[in-house]
Amino acid sequence: MPEYGYFLASEEHSPAALVEQARMAEQAGFRALWISDHFHPWNDAQGQSPFVWSVIGALSEAVSLPIETAVTCPTVRMHPAVTAQAAATSAVMTGGRFRLGVGTGEALNEHILGDRWPPTHVRLEMLEEAIQVMRRLFTGEEVNHRGTHYTVENARLYTVPDEPVPIDISGFGPKAISLAARVGDGYISMMPDDEMVTRFRKGGGGAKPVSGGTKVCYGTDREECVRTVHRLWYNELLPGEMGQVLPSPRHFEQLHELVTEDMVREKVVCGDDADQHVAVLKSFADAGFDRVYVNQIGPDQQGFFDFYRTKVLPQLP
Repeated sequence: MPEYGYFLASEEHSPAALVEQARMAEQAGFRALWISDHFHPWNDAQGQSPFVWSVIGALSEAVSLPIETAVTCPTVRMHPAVTAQAAATSAVMTGGRFRLGVGTGEALNEHILGDRWPPTHVRLEMLEEAIQVMRRLFTGEEVNHRGTHYTVENARLYTVPDEPVPIDISGFGPKAISLAARVGDGYISMMPDDEMVTRFRKGGGGAKPVSGGTKVCYGTDREECVRTVHRLWYNELLPGEMGQVLPSPRHFEQLHELVTEDMVREKVVCGDDADQHVAVLKSFADAGFDRVYVNQIGPDQQGFFDFYRTKVLPQLP
């Protein structure tokens, strides 16, 4: 049976709001936290994007829940050595309750220093090498590395947890899932797809944890919820690889008209029908996920947590 966690959306909320949501999540009965790691929001309407590592420091003092980034790109904007130091410190501050979720990233966040945005196969190579570097650094020993993509000289992390930080890999295509199965400590997906889970487990993932996440919009007025999703998170419904290659929030805003409110009604759980909320979370459980995270879109966070505490979580095994 999966555990259910809350997904903190850094793109939509300020640092103080994220910490308060984490407190409410723990009080409501959620068992873990995800937090997104972005430099930009997806669009200006979302309006936020704090530095995730500062927020994790605050979360470590505010709650006792496990915390994971969903996900960090440790390859372009942040060098893997710097990411390793951030992750190791987070693990120490949380008493070992931190996992590092990683992926190949999006141009939206990673191109900001003027680096070339590589094609997918190169980004997967970079991610694998970055994981190798970070795992060596988590040992606390001095690391020297000259690889295809990264150089590390005389680097040693002095503040490290008792156990190496687990690294879970996000992936959607076959090559990314294969990488997660081969070198990851777990697998992350945003789709309740049992074929992906099977590919991961048969490809070498075995019994390693599989985590997934989804977004909903709770509210007593379903149509108002639809409008809220359409205004804030239409990017979730854009087709193809645009999410990986568009370089700025402005470019995502130019595609807003491609997503209709009817698409939101069809694809996103909106409103206060508890059965619909339960069903979308159970779809991940049915697909074989070990941990499922849910995010509330929009400002009614207290209403969401009250609703889940009383109507939704009690129905989930």
